Amino acid sequence: MQETQHLPIALFDSGVGGLTVFKALARRLPAENLLYLGDTARLPYGTKGRETIIQYTLLAARALVERGVKMLVVACNTATAAALPTLRREFAPLPVVGVVEPGAAAAARASENGEIVVIATEATIAGGAYQEAIQRIRPGARVRGQACTLFVPMAEEGWMEGPLVEGVARSYLDGLFTADEPAHRPDTLVLGCTHFPLLLRALQNVVGPSVTIVDSAATTAESVEGELRARGLLNPGAEPGAWRFLTTDNPDRFARTGGLFLGSPLTAAQIELVDL
Repeated sequence: MQETQHLPIALFDSGVGGLTVFKALARRLPAENLLYLGDTARLPYGTKGRETIIQYTLLAARALVERGVKMLVVACNTATAAALPTLRREFAPLPVVGVVEPGAAAAARASENGEIVVIATEATIAGGAYQEAIQRIRPGARVRGQACTLFVPMAEEGWMEGPLVEGVARSYLDGLFTADEPAHRPDTLVLGCTHFPLLLRALQNVVGPSVTIVDSAATTAESVEGELRARGLLNPGAEPGAWRFLTTDNPDRFARTGGLFLGSPLTAAQIELVDL
C-alpha cells in the first residue's frame, strides 16, 4: 500500500485546459505526485463524434496507466461525458474520476431557485451529461445548455478578459439570463469545460454578481481527495510532489499556453513529447 500511495495521480485532457484541474489538485494536495498528458495533436475533442472521442480518450489513458499511476483523472468535460463508463470498465479496479459529476453536484447545491445554465463544448452539451447529472441530483431543476465553441481557442490564445471576450460571451449568454419573472432567471452558471475558468472574470462581468459561477476544476479536486482518502491512497509524505508533463504535439506551444493555465511559467524542457 505504501508503494501505491507514492504513485502519481494521472490527469489528461485534449489540450492544456485540464491544467486548471491540475492546478486545483496541486493546491489542495501539495504532497501528491502529478502526471499530466495534453493530447494537443488531436485538439479539440469537443467538435469530434462520440466514438472518435472514446478512441482518443482510451489512447491517452493507456499511455498514462502504462507508466504506473494510482488514479486516473479525466480532466476534460468532453471526454468525461463520452467515455467515463468505458474508462472505468477498461481500467478497473483503478479509480477513475471525471469532472462532470463533481461540477453537477456543486451546481445543484449552489442554486437557490433550481434555474441553472451549463456552458461547454458542442459535444458535451449535445451529450446532455451535465443536464442529466444535475437533474438526477436535484429533480425539478431546470437546466439549459449552451455550446460556447469559441471559448476554447480564446483561452488557448490567452484572451481571458476585456471587451472582445465579453462581447463573445454576451453573444452566447445574453438570452439565457433574462426572464420576465425573477424566479425564473438562472442564478447559477456551470463552467462545463476546463478551459473556461480562465474566462471567469469576463463571464462574471457579463452575467452579473448575483449569478454563482461553478468551476468544475475546484470541485473535481475535492472529489479526488475524498476518493483517495476513502481508499487509503493519499500520499503521507510532507515534501512537495513531483510534476511531470506530456504532450502529443509542440512542447513549445504547450509550455507557453500551459503557463497561462497554471499561473506559473513552464519551459519546453519540462515537457515530454509522446506518440500515442
